[in-house]
Amino acid sequence: MDRREDVVEFGGTGQPIVLLHGLMGRARTWWSVARWLTAYGRVLGLDARGHGRLRRPGSWRTEEFVADVAEVIGELDAGPAVVIGHSMGGLHAWVLAATHPALVRGIVVEDMAPDQRGRTVDAWRGYFESWPVPFQSLAHVREFFGSTGDYFAECVVERADGYHLMADLENLYRIAAEWGRRDYWSYVDGVKCPALVVEAGNTAMPTGQQTELAARIPGGARHVRVDGAGHVVHDDAPHEYRGAVEAFLSHLLHR
Repeated sequence: MDRREDVVEFGGTGQPIVLLHGLMGRARTWWSVARWLTAYGRVLGLDARGHGRLRRPGSWRTEEFVADVAEVIGELDAGPAVVIGHSMGGLHAWVLAATHPALVRGIVVEDMAPDQRGRTVDAWRGYFESWPVPFQSLAHVREFFGSTGDYFAECVVERADGYHLMADLENLYRIAAEWGRRDYWSYVDGVKCPALVVEAGNTAMPTGQQTELAARIPGGARHVRVDGAGHVVHDDAPHEYRGAVEAFLSHLLHR
C-alpha cells in the first residue's frame, strides 16, 4: 500500500495508538508526546481534513472527520487502537468510539466539552485576523504565541513572503460553528470502552461538562483536572499530562 500523506508514523511497535490533533493543528504537533508514547505501541498521527497535508474538502461535519479516521485505521489494519485526541480530536475520539467500537480499545479526551451550543466564532475572529501574517520566521511564530509557540510553529508553512497558517481560517470557522449548533451527548452515551478525560485548569469549556463527560461514559472513565494548565495541556503541563496518560495506558494495556 502506498504511504498516506495524511499519516505520520512516529515509531514504536505493537498496540496501535492514534493521535488526533485540535482545530488549527496537525499531526506533528504531537511530536513531544509521541516520543514517550512509542514505549507503549505503534504511534500514528493523523492530519484531519482541511489541516496539515490533507486538503480533502467536505461539509466539515464531525461525522465526516470521524469517517476519515475510521478509514485510516481500517486501511492500516491498526485497530483496535487507543485513540488520543486534543480538543477537536477529543470529540472525534469519542464519536469514533461510539460509532466504530471494534476499532477502538480506549480513548483519551483532552479539554473538550460535548455541548457548546450558543457559542460562536465571532468572539475569536478579530483575534485570529489580527495575527501578523505572514510571520517573518519560525522564531517570529514562537515569539508571538509565547507558551504555545512550539505548537503553532508546526502549523505554519513557508511561502515566498513568509510563514502562513497551513489551514484556511474560513474552513476553521465553519468547523467550529457546528459545535455551537449541536451537542454530542448521545455519542458520549455510546462509548463502551475505557476513557481518560484530561481537563485544563484554565479551560474555556463550559463549567462542569468534562466531569459529567467522564461520569456518563458507559465504558468507565477517569477525570483529571490539571490546575494552571491552558487548553493545550500536553504542552502546558507535560509531566502531569504524561503521568495521567501513562497510568491510563498501563491499566488499559494490562487488563
